[in-house]
Amino acid sequence: VQSNRSTSFSGNGNGVSNGDHRAVRASVVSAFGHDTLDRVPHIDLYRNAGSISGHRAVRPSLQELHDVFQKGGDISVPDTLADDEESSEGFPSDDLESAVPVEKKKGGPIKFGWIKGVLVRCMLNIWGVMLFIRLSWVFGQAGWGLGIVVILLSCVVTTITGLSMSAICTNGIVRGGGAYYLISRSLGPEFGGSIGLIFAFANAVAVSMYVVGFAETVVQLLDYDSIMVDPLNDIRIIGCITVVLLLGISLAGMAWEAKAQIVLLVILLAAIVNVFVGTFIPATETKKTQGFFNYQANIFMENFTPDFRGAESFFSVFAIFFPAATGILAGANISGDLKDPQAAIPKGTLWAILITALLSLCLSAACVVRDATGNMTSFINNTFMPAEDCNGPSVAACELGYNFSSCVTNPDSCKFGSMHNFQVMTMVSGFGPLIIAGTFSATLSSALASLVSAPKVFQALCKDNIYTALHFFAKGSGKNNEPIRGYVLTFLISVAFILIGDLNVIAPIISNFFLASYALINFSCFHASYAKSPGWRPAYKFYNMWLSLVGAVLCCVVMFVINWWAALLTYGIEILLYIYVTVKKPNVNWGSSTQAVTFVSAVSNALSLSGIEEHVKNFRPQIIVLTGSVRTRPALLDLAHSLSKTYGLCLTSEVFVGPRWKVLQEMNAGMEKNQLWLHKNKRKAFYTAVASDDFRQGADALLQSSGLGRLKPNILMMGFKRDWRSADTQAIKNYVGVLHDAFDFEYGTLVLRVPQGLDMSQFVEEEEEMMKAAKEQEAQEKEVMSNGAKGKGRFRKSKNSSQQVLTTRVSVCSPPPPQEAKINDMLLEASTQFQKKQSKGTIDVWWLFDDGGLTLLLPYILTTRKKWKDCKLRIFVAGQPGRTEQDKEDMKTLLIKFRINCSDINVIDDLHIGPKSDNWKAFEDMIEPFRLHEGGKDKARSEALREESPWMITDEELSSFEEKTNLQVRLNELLREKSSSANLIIVSMPIARKESVSDHLYMAWLDTLTKNLPPTLLIRGNHKSVLTFYS
Repeated sequence: VQSNRSTSFSGNGNGVSNGDHRAVRASVVSAFGHDTLDRVPHIDLYRNAGSISGHRAVRPSLQELHDVFQKGGDISVPDTLADDEESSEGFPSDDLESAVPVEKKKGGPIKFGWIKGVLVRCMLNIWGVMLFIRLSWVFGQAGWGLGIVVILLSCVVTTITGLSMSAICTNGIVRGGGAYYLISRSLGPEFGGSIGLIFAFANAVAVSMYVVGFAETVVQLLDYDSIMVDPLNDIRIIGCITVVLLLGISLAGMAWEAKAQIVLLVILLAAIVNVFVGTFIPATETKKTQGFFNYQANIFMENFTPDFRGAESFFSVFAIFFPAATGILAGANISGDLKDPQAAIPKGTLWAILITALLSLCLSAACVVRDATGNMTSFINNTFMPAEDCNGPSVAACELGYNFSSCVTNPDSCKFGSMHNFQVMTMVSGFGPLIIAGTFSATLSSALASLVSAPKVFQALCKDNIYTALHFFAKGSGKNNEPIRGYVLTFLISVAFILIGDLNVIAPIISNFFLASYALINFSCFHASYAKSPGWRPAYKFYNMWLSLVGAVLCCVVMFVINWWAALLTYGIEILLYIYVTVKKPNVNWGSSTQAVTFVSAVSNALSLSGIEEHVKNFRPQIIVLTGSVRTRPALLDLAHSLSKTYGLCLTSEVFVGPRWKVLQEMNAGMEKNQLWLHKNKRKAFYTAVASDDFRQGADALLQSSGLGRLKPNILMMGFKRDWRSADTQAIKNYVGVLHDAFDFEYGTLVLRVPQGLDMSQFVEEEEEMMKAAKEQEAQEKEVMSNGAKGKGRFRKSKNSSQQVLTTRVSVCSPPPPQEAKINDMLLEASTQFQKKQSKGTIDVWWLFDDGGLTLLLPYILTTRKKWKDCKLRIFVAGQPGRTEQDKEDMKTLLIKFRINCSDINVIDDLHIGPKSDNWKAFEDMIEPFRLHEGGKDKARSEALREESPWMITDEELSSFEEKTNLQVRLNELLREKSSSANLIIVSMPIARKESVSDHLYMAWLDTLTKNLPPTLLIRGNHKSVLTFYS
């Protein structure tokens, strides 16, 4: 498609755009040799509006390319969208990407690479409180054999989670929010919103765990005289002071926090090296009395087997240690502060798991016994004793000349050894104070990382506004958008848990919260892979969907193993939050794998249904409703929805009449708009539309092509054409023709008539016009305010335009005359009558012709709905004179077999009586304008009149169908007599034979049958059974 518009391109062939938004763009002119509206593929065409990494370019629409010459005019397509615009695909202007900026501006937000942003943080968080003050205890309880199993099992869980997280991270641009962002964008807001709160809370509690570990170390280093109150309260006091200082560092900004992390890492690495060096320095006598003997084979073998004491077991020890492995998300949690999260998170996280696991395995207790007294009196003169002379818990120490058997008789006398002394690493090291510094570094770095992670994750959750009450915490401050309010909340939660003061109580709770997050990360990877969505294309290939599923199951199992009641509590909280988010239905669409799996399931179920033969017991009303726009005929839609609600297909349909190029744009624009209205107003229905040259052709296309497999409409429902007398002949022909087509295609057919009418299009148009005028006025007022100081001329122009908008709005909203207003009020009330709960009354069913049972089944279905449950069925059937009771019993027997209850059965045995003269006269007056009156003329003149007006009602036709015409008039008399107070009347619809009954005569039948009645539904089934009394 060519165009003379050349301003969009540089024209110089060098690919440089004249626009201000992009520095470089591939020139279409140089690529194809001519100017064109088409765009070459470019990254800017795929950005969201308002992107922080570049402006979103605009490609011309297919209609613009296709229609440009037909419409005979140039089309101006802007090169870029402004930040506050919305994309053509309907994406919000909120930027959903976080890529590397083209040029880093001075004073901009600080971004980190994979080492400083992920590796360092994960290592520091993993090497937390457990490394120096609990790892020796773990090996003491479990032995180095099972201790290695504990470490490896933890690494299996974290490694699988790391692989799953790597796959998710590399499947698109990652923003801030860490685990919450990954889970919510993969599984949707329901899972993401529930786990996001739990994960943020877990990080906040983790701060207290690490700070308590730090405070515990400080208290143990203090002399007895230096204790302020008692050990427990001292831990609380020191912990609260520490978290205040950490909060100050966090509030100083990410740059200061990152510098602090580097310093702490250097100290931590020096301390670890110091431990290894200390194991090779010959032990002093004092250290030997405290259980340290350097590397000894007998100690190595003695420490191999487990020695669980008290209530401890493998799983309780695992529960204490596992939080040491939960730091793998420290880098992901600040994903919004990373230069390239897609590359940094997988690389940094997996390297951190590998390094920390290897070093933890190397620190296994091979040179310290489990029990030691620390007293010089434990020394035995001879440096070696035979094994048979040694007894007690530390045979290896006895063999080396130290007797710690008193630990059996007097456990309180044993203050040293890996089972009793949490500061074993300090004793073993070459320089003890450095280990203390390392302990402080490990605990404080982990606490600092969690203190930063929790607010960041919580802020991302609040920004998505899934929990509207928490939106207060979404606000950030400064160039890095720091969540100050989140920091304060995290601080308060941390202080609350610090007051518990017991590390062993806090650790299992943290384990369950983090494991729940890990389980969902693994399940997200599995779910996205299982859905096989074309959008699931992770750049990281070293993952397996089934391994991810195993990881998710393993996490859930470990949760119960660690602490069953905490696991149940975690699941309970998550389920409640999931239900809350599901009920609230946040207005977000992230293309989650849940949607993909739903689609796959829908296709699979539809295909499986196609291979099953239909059975009468499984018949469901699947209705195609000719509503026009979904808001145009609300009463028709509401009744159809009541019949099919949730359990059957309801397809609202609209036919756009006119040349395709004129109506196509309006039709395409209304597709999503109408479907969203149905969803917003909780109508379980679909919307479809066709463009056609006339109404019948469009409806015919809908009847033939709507549906999918077994999910295909079997009932046509439409409103009664009230204006048939004033409508042109072609409109009547099309309307009746649609009914004929429905019968031809074997559709059950329903026609609804409401006394006040169904069409609400005038009110919809007025409302839309009013909203449009209000928006224009608001835009004009903003323009006046923004340009008021820029020139009087422009201000005056804006003021005049605003006044025009106001005038338009007043004219639209001006009150109608009293009589018209009364009619409008009645119409508005009638349009909502099926939305309300129906008062106690009856649904009168005039089942005059056996059509397969549809006339009886549909009213029964209505009585099962909440809105209609107070309405009783009354059945009216035609009977022969003198057989009233017999016919009544026959119908009662049939209803019992069908298991359909009714309050009354009426047999009408006087249908054969002619109608009253005034009613017949009214019918004749109705059809008079459409009669040909050829009976009194000669044959030639009669033939001429028929050829001239073939659509008119002939005398011959009236004579042929006199009995059927009498029946419609007589039925209306009986309906008014017996059912005038019914909530709804259901009547068997008469059928007009094709080519025999004229369209106007048929419309007169339907009009006469249903006039001056409550809401009336004409029903004619397709004469295939929809009811059965067989099981």
